[in-house]
Amino acid sequence: MIAGPDDLVVTAWGARFMGRRLRCAVGRGGIDDKRGEGDRITPRGVWRLRQVWYRPDRVLPVRSAVPCRVIGVGDSWSDDPADPAYNRWCRARGTAGFSRELLRRADRMYDLVAVTDFNWCGAVPGAGSAIFLHVWRTPRYPTAGCVGFARPDLAWVLAHWAPRSRLVIGPV
Repeated sequence: MIAGPDDLVVTAWGARFMGRRLRCAVGRGGIDDKRGEGDRITPRGVWRLRQVWYRPDRVLPVRSAVPCRVIGVGDSWSDDPADPAYNRWCRARGTAGFSRELLRRADRMYDLVAVTDFNWCGAVPGAGSAIFLHVWRTPRYPTAGCVGFARPDLAWVLAHWAPRSRLVIGPV
């Protein structure tokens, strides 16, 4: 697979996008074929960004080719394979006893977050949920499988994202 000039290419050593090199963090399990929910692997492959979410009380809105939404109180993402809403946005945390991750967090990791299409449409329960681009905890600190960036770098990537851009996590 050949990456195009508008693609965000992520490796274990960093990322490149539109001629810029960026530091990033990947999953504690490295980049590999996804094995299942909770494996801490950043999945190798080619993905699209489907949504951008942001906290308006903490960051300015980003102009992006990707549809943007405000993160509200109670917004969450289902990471429970038994949940009928698995790997989708939900309004409440833990509804009907299912595990869901809050998007409006006390820390800054999800102040700005982009949702990829990994296991997105017709999600296979247990195959892995929610591979996000988000703000890293600290520089290069491993994620749970997402890709983390410094907030200014993530904002720059999203502002320069083109409709033809792809997320290439490799080598693929």
